[in-house]
Amino acid sequence: MNNRGLQETAVLIFANSAEVDVRNKISIARPELFQELTEHTLQVVRQSGLPFFHISEKEQHGNTFGERFSHAIKSIYDKGYKNVITIGNDSPELRAHHILETDKQLKHGKTVLGPTLDGGFYLMGLHQSNFDAQLFQKLPWQRVGLFHKISQLFRTNSSTLFTLPILRDIDVLEDVKVLLNFIGRIPKTVFKVLADLAKRSIQFFETYIPKPEIRFIIFSFNKGSPNLLLFS
Repeated sequence: MNNRGLQETAVLIFANSAEVDVRNKISIARPELFQELTEHTLQVVRQSGLPFFHISEKEQHGNTFGERFSHAIKSIYDKGYKNVITIGNDSPELRAHHILETDKQLKHGKTVLGPTLDGGFYLMGLHQSNFDAQLFQKLPWQRVGLFHKISQLFRTNSSTLFTLPILRDIDVLEDVKVLLNFIGRIPKTVFKVLADLAKRSIQFFETYIPKPEIRFIIFSFNKGSPNLLLFS
């Protein structure tokens, strides 16, 4: 936890420990990856200068993700804060300016969402007056279309929605491969673990997955590439 001071906004880092993340994300089950991601997230939040609270599985309460997430948000409001900025630990492109821009928009009375490429969100900034725990618990958490559904909810409640840039999060191995193309936008320590993870996955497939027989069939056309047929 960081000092509250005179701030009305607090950051909620809703992220499990590396041990739990390893069990939940089997295809990228590397404890050092989640440790680096959490450290990066903490560093970014400290740079923002806002008070923050890290709620892991040890402090979470509820049977579903929606219940646990809603209870965590409410616990920050119960401490006396008017605005809550929620983030996870799986967005290595997250920077302090995303959090500061969210704080700025919250002060203007807006609700803030930072969308991810997979249809979820990496950040949410919400004033207490726009938080309804029961409605939140009914949202399609951890499913495709979450960003669309929660956007609809805010607009139905007459909230003015401000959207941050789209960022990539890490859930599966394919996300790792994509992020390796953006070395300048993720921490070097995280990039190193991602690169090693990708390398190991390639070695696994080369060792244990049978290689298909490749045959080229070339048609005598003036344009176009030859068709590639694969036979296992």
